[in-house]
Amino acid sequence: MQSFARSFKAAALAVGLLSAFAAGQVQAQAYPSKPIRMIVPFPAGGTTDIVARIVAQRMSESMGQPVLVDNKGGAGGAIGADLVAKAPPDGYTILMHNITFPLSSVAQTLAKRSPFDAEKDFTGISIAVYVPFVLTAAPSVPAKDLKELAALLKANPALKYNYGSTGPGSAVHVLGEAFKRDAKVDMEHIAFKGAAPLKQEMLAGRLQVGGDQLSSSLAEIKSGSLKAIATTASRRIPALPDVPTVRELGFPNLELEGWNGLFAPAKTPKDIVDRLQREVALAVKHPDVAKRLVELGAEPVGSTPAEQDAMLRRQMDQFRPVIRDMKLE
Repeated sequence: MQSFARSFKAAALAVGLLSAFAAGQVQAQAYPSKPIRMIVPFPAGGTTDIVARIVAQRMSESMGQPVLVDNKGGAGGAIGADLVAKAPPDGYTILMHNITFPLSSVAQTLAKRSPFDAEKDFTGISIAVYVPFVLTAAPSVPAKDLKELAALLKANPALKYNYGSTGPGSAVHVLGEAFKRDAKVDMEHIAFKGAAPLKQEMLAGRLQVGGDQLSSSLAEIKSGSLKAIATTASRRIPALPDVPTVRELGFPNLELEGWNGLFAPAKTPKDIVDRLQREVALAVKHPDVAKRLVELGAEPVGSTPAEQDAMLRRQMDQFRPVIRDMKLE
């Protein structure tokens, strides 16, 4: 009887283990079993929002569940990012961000007021696209490029020029302060909640200088309602071949590659991260999607998580001393 009982218990344990394994397999294969929330930490209408909606639409079709874009703007993208950092690590809340992410994270960390740690609280999924960053000026500004703008402000210190950014620690904020330092000129910083309201102020003539990823202002640059005064890319961009880079204009410290990428909360299971990465890569390389992205001035990428993490660390290391020196925190 004892032998029979032991055999029965062993068989029951084996069945239990097999059931648990099978359930785990079904659970892993079932992802996603409900809609995925893709948080964009800026208002609608900017490059990050546009890229997110294009990618999310294709991912929805491929994954069989809606990927819903949710705009949570404010604090230079920190409000939306913090929501994702504190979300359950189950793959159902993800973040679409841009170059502002590492820069604002450095600024807030130095100030000891960051609600999250960009390196510890997130898991990289993929760089969806590279998008060149362009500095712009209102047509009323009598300077054709960044070098002429520096000369104009230096020769006319009484000029009260403002430059706009998408928030404290954002890319344009860091670039604007670096420009002021390197050119030895002065402008007042005005923060907006996103690229769309910033652009509206420039088009209305109430803001002299600004900038964002190319997609946000390409149409206005082409029409002449905004003036491209420099790109921060390492080489001239095909969409604007006549616009010089910041390095060409004598401001190498302003060189900065732009991107849009997806992140998940830290501790998200690797199989879910890998599934999301594959879906992003498939989405951005789909012929119809790639065509729309290229028309926006974006370059489809679909990188691995490791490649994205490496870029994030590299850009944080590049600008940490700059942000500390300028006391942007």
